[in-house]
Amino acid sequence: MEWREQGLLLSSRRHGESAAIIEVFTETHGRHAGIVRGGGSRKMAAALQPGTQLDVTWRARLEDHLGTFTAEPVRARAYLMGDRKTLAGLNALTALLSFSLPEREAHAALYRQTLTVLDMMEGEYWPLAYLRWELSLLDELGFGLDLTTCARSGATEELAYVSPKSGRAVAANAAGEWVDRLLPLSPALTGQSGTPEDIKAGLGVTGHFLRTRLAPALGTRPLPEARQRLVDLLSR
Repeated sequence: MEWREQGLLLSSRRHGESAAIIEVFTETHGRHAGIVRGGGSRKMAAALQPGTQLDVTWRARLEDHLGTFTAEPVRARAYLMGDRKTLAGLNALTALLSFSLPEREAHAALYRQTLTVLDMMEGEYWPLAYLRWELSLLDELGFGLDLTTCARSGATEELAYVSPKSGRAVAANAAGEWVDRLLPLSPALTGQSGTPEDIKAGLGVTGHFLRTRLAPALGTRPLPEARQRLVDLLSR
């Protein structure tokens, strides 16, 4: 069994004396792990940093084996390391992908959007792109939000809240006695705003569904701490 593709390095850990086990996210093979011979050496360890774009070739005797990678760096994305916020964004993104994606299941659209967000981190508007990426992650994994019409009235205007149970929007005049239990619908979630305050509010909504829907569906592990560190930095 063999294939070759570019992929985003999500994680790397030592394996034995000189090897490493890496996880990459590729367009057609999804989240995929394999052993890199010599990956634990000082030279290779410097190249196997999360966020690095790799050209990888995977080989195994059988399809369900862990297999081995040969990996060549294509793009290091070192520019993300020099700023606390962009480094936190990179760590949150790679940690969430490693945490949530089923192994070897393709998510081509999410892969392309992930690279777009990383490219945008060279500028100042990437936090809004990251928020939209979290929405896409929820949608890709079957927990998407419906923020286009009111869950109670069907209205498309004056949408002000999100139901914490259904993930659907609720109009201001339809909230009624449940208003205190609803989440605020940030304009950043619907593409109407990109202010820091609105992005923070939007991350509160996506974070709720990541914690209460996505994480429980994957077992007992909590969300990666890297995400909360990013939220804390963006909230300052």
